[in-house]
Amino acid sequence: MRSSPIDVIRRYIEAHMDEFHGKRIACLQALKLDELLKCKNPYIFRAKDFQVVADLVRHLLDAHLSSQEETLFGDFLEGLAIFINTQAFGGWKSSAEGLDLEFDRQGKRHIVSIKSGPNWGNSSQIKKMTGNFKTAAKVLRQRNPELQVIAVNGCCYGTDSSPDKGDYFKYCGQDFWTFVSGDPDLYLHLIDPLGHQAKERNAFFIQNHAKIVNQFTSEFSAQFCREGSIDWEALVRFNSACSRIPPTPFT
Repeated sequence: MRSSPIDVIRRYIEAHMDEFHGKRIACLQALKLDELLKCKNPYIFRAKDFQVVADLVRHLLDAHLSSQEETLFGDFLEGLAIFINTQAFGGWKSSAEGLDLEFDRQGKRHIVSIKSGPNWGNSSQIKKMTGNFKTAAKVLRQRNPELQVIAVNGCCYGTDSSPDKGDYFKYCGQDFWTFVSGDPDLYLHLIDPLGHQAKERNAFFIQNHAKIVNQFTSEFSAQFCREGSIDWEALVRFNSACSRIPPTPFT
């Protein structure tokens, strides 16, 4: 890498973590109880015998936020990987469909699709990624028939003991961060700056989280409780009842 790589990376992380935490708060504050209840499975919550409204609300809310945070943090890590590679090897954000990063190293063009972890997709999604690799490579070779193109699925955490997948390489965790930076220890150096002011940044989120739990608990109790108990039929009707009168019998 060029000059003071760890310090440069640290500054990037600390600057962009404010953006990540801001988006977490925005997702939380934009959420509505009705929207949350419409997109979750009420049967599983009955099967788990939730009886305290606040417990059910907290579970619903945290499950939703966890999914949102995975996406937000995945976007952050993708941006971080591209930034690091730009510093190390002069890489750039790819404009090709389904690809995130391109860079040249040792006379070879590397085209990269970045994912958070190794278990990111099903067979059809992997097939689509492979197709994107082939299309991008074809376009590049039309411009330069002698160009050697290497396709890589990079995963920000985890491991894969068999990186050569035939049509592409899959680098995970330490292998991925070494690949984009040239530094085999970089994956460890990322941890410390990620924790910079984490307690202070998270305190505001916790305060807002508590407010939403209290608000949703009150709303849920008013709408879906009878004599102090959860009215499961009312909840299921709200979630799943047909908005029209269905034909009888179905054919």
